[in-house]
Amino acid sequence: MEPNWRGDRRRRRWWDRIARADEEDPKQGRCLDPNRAELNRIRVDSITRQDSSASLNPTAEIVPDLQKGKPPIKPHQPPFRRLAGSLSTTVDPARASPIRSIPETLPFFKAMAATFYAMSTVGAIASPSNVRPNKKLFASEQKFSQFSSFSSISPIAISGRTQSLCYLRRGNSKINAMAKELYFNKDGSAIKKLQTGVNKLADLVGVTLGPKGRNVVLESKYGSPKIVNDGVTVAKEVELEDPVENIGAKLVRQAAAKTNDLAGDGTTTSVVLAQGLIAEGVKVVAAGANPVQITRGIEKTAKALVTELKKMSKEVEDSELADVAAVSAGNNYEIGNMIAEAMSKVGRKGVVTLEEGKSAENNLYVVEGMQFDRGYISPYFVTDSEKMTAEYENCKLLLVDKKITNARDLINVLEDAIRGGYPVVIIAEDIEQEALATLVVNKLRGSLKIAALKAPGFGDRKSQYLDDIAILTGATVIRDEVGLSLDKAGKEVLGTAAKVVLTKDSTTIVGDGSTQEEVTKRVAQIKNLIEAAEQEYEKEKLNERIAKLSGGVAVIQVGAQTETELKEKKLRVEDALNATKAAVEEGIVVGGGCTLLRLASKVDAIKATLDNDEQKVGADIVKRALSYPLKLIAKNAGVNGSVVTEKVLANDNFKYGYNAATGKYEDLMAAGIIDPTKVVRCCLEHAASVAKTFLTSDVVVVDIKEPEPMPAGNPMDNSGYGY
Repeated sequence: MEPNWRGDRRRRRWWDRIARADEEDPKQGRCLDPNRAELNRIRVDSITRQDSSASLNPTAEIVPDLQKGKPPIKPHQPPFRRLAGSLSTTVDPARASPIRSIPETLPFFKAMAATFYAMSTVGAIASPSNVRPNKKLFASEQKFSQFSSFSSISPIAISGRTQSLCYLRRGNSKINAMAKELYFNKDGSAIKKLQTGVNKLADLVGVTLGPKGRNVVLESKYGSPKIVNDGVTVAKEVELEDPVENIGAKLVRQAAAKTNDLAGDGTTTSVVLAQGLIAEGVKVVAAGANPVQITRGIEKTAKALVTELKKMSKEVEDSELADVAAVSAGNNYEIGNMIAEAMSKVGRKGVVTLEEGKSAENNLYVVEGMQFDRGYISPYFVTDSEKMTAEYENCKLLLVDKKITNARDLINVLEDAIRGGYPVVIIAEDIEQEALATLVVNKLRGSLKIAALKAPGFGDRKSQYLDDIAILTGATVIRDEVGLSLDKAGKEVLGTAAKVVLTKDSTTIVGDGSTQEEVTKRVAQIKNLIEAAEQEYEKEKLNERIAKLSGGVAVIQVGAQTETELKEKKLRVEDALNATKAAVEEGIVVGGGCTLLRLASKVDAIKATLDNDEQKVGADIVKRALSYPLKLIAKNAGVNGSVVTEKVLANDNFKYGYNAATGKYEDLMAAGIIDPTKVVRCCLEHAASVAKTFLTSDVVVVDIKEPEPMPAGNPMDNSGYGY
């Protein structure tokens, strides 16, 4: 009977020859090979579980795979072309090629069939009863299973009708989770390993501390290596091979990351201070002290020292801004003076941004602009995945004083943007999911350069902010009160900005300078509102609007000779700028690690307020750890840290300290060695938090690394060598 399956002309001819050979008597058949006297043909009669080929997998279940009458192999498939040729039972009389038998090639096919069938189980989905084929991969699995059926053909049984078999593995419905390895702290081994990771990270980051700190070279997979002097950048790159040590490094890395987020500087000091607290705490806990009470003493002492720190702080003056920035930039007064100049032009609450310059020189210029505390609605709008920012130049702005609910209302604006090829930034009260999904999909496809954010402020103040943005950019706010609808709006209502930068939490809009007269008039109107305002809160908000409108944005272009130097220099300028902003917020204290050292003298008075002796031991731990930063600054300058500490403490003047840049002992405040109070506070708080977490840990759980499997053979290889 003709089988009911599709195939091309070549496969049908192949089947016809097999069927014709089955019907003819071997003795009366035509001799297809002139070199042989009789027709060679092989007939497979019966196949049982005792078949010799079952040794390939003793536990496998043998079940019929192919339909009755269906050929066991499709010779047209490219991977099997050579192999199928070796199994031909008849040949075309015109070609008169020799005929090979199955027993000659069976060992080779057993090995190949096992390989191919193992590859075919990739598309199977585990179920409680058996292996169910995935529909998407079922076609390829059939091809492999047909080929694997040859491994079960017995060379002895050569009579009867052909039957194809394959092996079907039983699926396991149990889901095995990755095994874990437990490290208990019975002999202190777990804490020692964690501390080893802490010390490795702290020693690496510590080389950058102080004016004579060195750089760290970081390998880059793409492009030139990074040369950095920034603690948090170095800490982010560290991944230790030992999993327990890596956990210890990650704990301390949290202190640096949190300090960087809040203060923007002081990351290296946070790591070094955390290392000191952990080192001193481990000694005490190993001696038998209660870690819970020890950490409570550390926490209470740190809070009390923050109060003392605020008493030592003073408000920063304009002449001291350059010193703060220079110290943070590694005693680079060129950077310090430029940041101080930028702040003098836009005001202390003005906005200062950084750019990569095209020349080797640093440049400063001021443009009108505005910054407010609203970031992008969706992270899919990001254009720089490393910084997680969305940045567009020469873009249009659409201002909507209501919620956008339907994507169809935006069709006119979006089509104009596609035709004009310009980016669009949408500022609205809110954007619902349907409209937002449309914007995101078009952004990801590359058909639109677009970003969206919520309007700043709430209630009436939100409308006022939108009006300010409209005046700055020359846009028209779409609101129902003035009879404007979004679905009929065109490009005539769009504003223009030279540059828009969106982050997760803030947005900066830089105008193109074409609306300076309107901005001046708007500032005059707001000043009149300030005179009429009665509440202090209202006056404060109006002053903020004036600062954002009239202050503008100061742009510092960082220049360097090479790309590697440019990246390192930009990180220094960024730290200096953050330190200056922190100094404006909370004031300044004496730098050079001397403030932390002076706080150690306040610990004895704090101990009297603690509950028990073990908490007082925790206070002593803080007291000893506070000297670690100064000792490391001195060490990087080539001086003995313990000697420097003793000389500084010998003088009662809290401004007296060691100037590592010059190697002199002097009045550091007068010498311009200044630290922002906010930076010192964040270092102390976050280091104490990390030490508390570390000292109360007793067991470490890590994943067991599974051995990497051997690479499988290439199923498409037909060379016979297994490449």
